[in-house]
Amino acid sequence: MTPQHLAPRLRLVALGLGVLGAGCGGKSRGAAHAQPMPVPSIGVGECGQPESAGVLGDHPDLVHADRDLDGDGQPEVVVADRSMCSPEGNCYWNVFVRPPAGAADTCQRFAGTLAGTALEPTGGTGEDRYADLRGYWKLTGGGRVLLQEYRFRRGGYQVVDAIICRREGDDRLLCAEADDGAEPDAALGGAP
Repeated sequence: MTPQHLAPRLRLVALGLGVLGAGCGGKSRGAAHAQPMPVPSIGVGECGQPESAGVLGDHPDLVHADRDLDGDGQPEVVVADRSMCSPEGNCYWNVFVRPPAGAADTCQRFAGTLAGTALEPTGGTGEDRYADLRGYWKLTGGGRVLLQEYRFRRGGYQVVDAIICRREGDDRLLCAEADDGAEPDAALGGAP
């Protein structure tokens, strides 16, 4: 393989080692620490009220970002508890969907919690015509951003891809990815 072909893979390996090193007692960058995503108070597919179900604090301060996610002209409920948002503006967005027209059960169903400062459609669609979404989670320091892509499957949104990027001064995001079709072991220098 030529050095030009190895460069993108080496950047990915260096990024991976940097992420591993940061979690293994590497150089401290202040008070930042990893936090697990809070567990929703309700399971995906269960009936629930957006005011009291999902990832919410003890005294929720709700903000709505309702959007039509399935193209039927009716917005789905997308709500976050401001009290659970980070200082960087990262929030946990709870999504609730209506049952299909004519369904015997008319409750709103919890479709998952999406993490990010902002959410946007990616242009694709999952099951039941629900839009694929991308969440931007601001990491502390250096303009780093975790991009997570979500797809609607089995009644709820699931993470299907994630990548760490760096925001440049002109607002572009620089992301490292392995070449398409590359063998994972080959990208890390292992045996195929």
